[in-house]
Amino acid sequence: MRRRRVVLAVAVTGLLLSACANQSDSSNKGGEGVNPVASASPSASASASSGSDSGPVGDPSSVSANELGQVAVMMYHQIKENPKGDYDQTPEHFKAELERMYKDNFRPVKLSDMVLGKIDIPAGKHALVMTFDDSSPSQAQIGADGNPTADSALGIMEQFGKDHPDWHSTASFYVNDGSFAGDIKVITWLVAHGYEVGDHTLTHANLKQLSSDGVQKEVGGEYSKILAQVPGYKVTTIALPFGIHPTDSALAHHGSYDGATYDFDGVLLVGANPSPSPYGMRFDPYNIPRIRSGPGGAQLDSAYWLDSFDKNPSAWYTSDGDPNKVSFPKAQQAKLSSKYTSEANGY
Repeated sequence: MRRRRVVLAVAVTGLLLSACANQSDSSNKGGEGVNPVASASPSASASASSGSDSGPVGDPSSVSANELGQVAVMMYHQIKENPKGDYDQTPEHFKAELERMYKDNFRPVKLSDMVLGKIDIPAGKHALVMTFDDSSPSQAQIGADGNPTADSALGIMEQFGKDHPDWHSTASFYVNDGSFAGDIKVITWLVAHGYEVGDHTLTHANLKQLSSDGVQKEVGGEYSKILAQVPGYKVTTIALPFGIHPTDSALAHHGSYDGATYDFDGVLLVGANPSPSPYGMRFDPYNIPRIRSGPGGAQLDSAYWLDSFDKNPSAWYTSDGDPNKVSFPKAQQAKLSSKYTSEANGY
């Protein structure tokens, strides 16, 4: 079954570490990145994005299933009028991007489900993970009526799900101390409605500049604050501020502070590529790259990668509709992680 934990694999290639939303320079100043490596050169292949929910489970060829394809892990920051940073965008741009991804047959899953090998979307659909850093009120606010405000990213996503019933809106939000301008209702609403809440440290610190104790205070302190709001919740993943690991990289995913131990299954970087499939040998759960979404100023941003998808959809993760199998063209057998040999369904 896919529901076994994914553990550390070989290091993923093609990572770009760059600044978070509060760094408006798109040239990656302040990060530790290397030049990103693009996916296979787009080609005029037959489109797999035309698959529909009606593709019969057990016949992966009917939807050109490729669950070893790359996954779109999108990185969002502020969603507001007159955005200032390269990684921010207007509500109109955000709505247009949702519509484009929907028409391209992407369907959202939480990062926690991806990391744990529990991607469950209809046959012929492409896996999409939407992540939000920094917990700004432009991302999520809860109104007096107990519902997300219409102009927040959360409100936009919820309305989009109502308008597109097969979308099943979800996303992963990475929070700091004082998240969502102190609105304590947001985190509980997110968890209660099937969204993921993850760690983004107390103060958005550059972890590489801190001692081991300082790293664990930043990460473990925020971990404890999340649990204080939603007791018993499993915080599964963390997004590293600026995409930078601490000197002792293991402390990004495992450590303790003030009597509480954190143990994350996934660690997010910043930019600039799609992620390898969680079922593939190249997937490293502690170094997961993301596609930066913005108004078009960032190098290799979401527009670049969605254009790449349109030209070569067969390179992207395409579901077989069966959560208990990993389907792919037999020619890609060598890419499969040994963790999923029993679920392999080559065709």
